[in-house]
Amino acid sequence: MKQYGWLIYSKKDALENKSYINWFIEEAGLQNISLKLIIREELAIGITNNQRTISYHSEPVNLPNFAVIRTIDPILSLHFESCGILVFNSSGISALCNNKALSHHYVHDLGIPMVDTLFIKKENLPVSPPFAYPFVVKEVTGRGGQQVYFIKQKLEWENCLSVISSSQIIVQTSNVRLGQDVRVFIVGREIVGAVKRSSSTDFRANYKLGGSAEWYQPSGKEMDIINRIVTNFDFDMVGIDFLIGKDGHFLFNELEDVVGSRTLSAVSDVNILKKYTTHIKRKLSIKNA
Repeated sequence: MKQYGWLIYSKKDALENKSYINWFIEEAGLQNISLKLIIREELAIGITNNQRTISYHSEPVNLPNFAVIRTIDPILSLHFESCGILVFNSSGISALCNNKALSHHYVHDLGIPMVDTLFIKKENLPVSPPFAYPFVVKEVTGRGGQQVYFIKQKLEWENCLSVISSSQIIVQTSNVRLGQDVRVFIVGREIVGAVKRSSSTDFRANYKLGGSAEWYQPSGKEMDIINRIVTNFDFDMVGIDFLIGKDGHFLFNELEDVVGSRTLSAVSDVNILKKYTTHIKRKLSIKNA
């Protein structure tokens, strides 16, 4: 039986990722899966007449077998799962990936090295900075290198306090190779590939912020660190980002739920969406067994 799935994007992100969406729909079709783009703003979810409901364009709709949610919306993921829809990534993984404090909390349990990190509520931020300059402040829900502040002096600290919009932040030391990181792409429990991202103009290495990328082959020790994370979480498709310490060693940075693959496609011929579609089919077959 042909499986039917929804690929959910916000309206803005759907326009920016049109080629990726078309690629995903094509790959799904090659594996006998019908995948339809759904715009989040046109979905309505809730509880009416004591039943969980989902409508699209204000009309009742036949529910899919699965949904790939490419927008950060925890209640949407949870609601879909409660309606019996298989969600990629699951609501639990999405919650873990999209809260930097939470991801550091759980990854620390695995003995993975990371920079010194403080979890602080905005209302409890001290007047004096908690670390020596320079250091980094991140809003826990920021992504794509946004809502990240490199603090080099007192005035920047004071300005940072006024522009932070999130109620929760993390503050981290910056004893790393600035402008460099490694992103590892994961599908299920497979390490699909890794890229090293670099910037000579910004402390952040994000490709979308003007950084460059090259294929990266993790060492044996680095593979052990990656596998320790991969085997302890039920990922579907995620990115694991590592900072590089001044000694050259990996330091955990963050987990990316709605991970893009521009860098991977730019430096390799890896077809990550073919692998992802195969993973989705496998999980569907297990669910339907």
